[in-house]
Amino acid sequence: MATRISQRNARFQQLQTLVTNRNKRHRAGEFLVQGVRPLTMAVEHGWEVRALLYDGERRLSQWARDLLAAHPHTEHVKMAPDLLAELAEKEDAELLAVIAMRPDDLDRIEAGPDFLGVVFDRPTQPGNIGAVVRSADAFGAHGVITTGHAADAYDPKSVRASTGSFFATPVVRSPSTAEVMEWVTARRAAGLPLVVVATDEHGDADVSAYDLTQPVLLLVGNETTGLPQSWRDAADVTLSIPMTGSASSLNAANAATVVLYEARRQRLAK
Repeated sequence: MATRISQRNARFQQLQTLVTNRNKRHRAGEFLVQGVRPLTMAVEHGWEVRALLYDGERRLSQWARDLLAAHPHTEHVKMAPDLLAELAEKEDAELLAVIAMRPDDLDRIEAGPDFLGVVFDRPTQPGNIGAVVRSADAFGAHGVITTGHAADAYDPKSVRASTGSFFATPVVRSPSTAEVMEWVTARRAAGLPLVVVATDEHGDADVSAYDLTQPVLLLVGNETTGLPQSWRDAADVTLSIPMTGSASSLNAANAATVVLYEARRQRLAK
């Protein structure tokens, strides 16, 4: 039996905080997801669906009806179309899901002999996090770590920008360089020759000239200030992306994509 929300009651306000309030989102341990591909990926990869919110005044698509039928014990909420659109931040929304967050545990990221991972330090734009996660998934990376005072990986803009890759590629938040380097040190002690690779316009070598077929943790800096000294000191090598034209640098997500592609290219050619 579905519950119904037709006005801005307490339940609606609680759902609204999942969109607008980062602190309350994380205290609740859940976030909102929309779109056929993201929701399909979430279900396929075993994410916990806590509630399904849908337009109570329209005939639902077969996909939406199948999703509701596949989760009979999950809370079903019929919503007024204008309220659902407000949560979706777009008109004509059909169905949203409340999904449980996964723990910020670096051990969620598998580190084997072919390891490729990304650290995105202090990103300011949620959309850039999602774009990096999408590229990481596309080019075979095993996980993405955000560090420092960063935009929220669970922000709806981040999840949307990943186009579903958020649910296939582990994304873990870590407080600082120190915690990630403890994880790196433990992996090295276990026998994995993990190399920490920074990116900068004044690198030691071009990205295409460096062996990226070995286990690599790629560092990507803040969109404005780049990598802090703590990460520069932790890096084993700093690589640059050769460019022509008047541009002095690339967007952080674009730079990550270039290096991830080069790593994938080298690994396929090996």
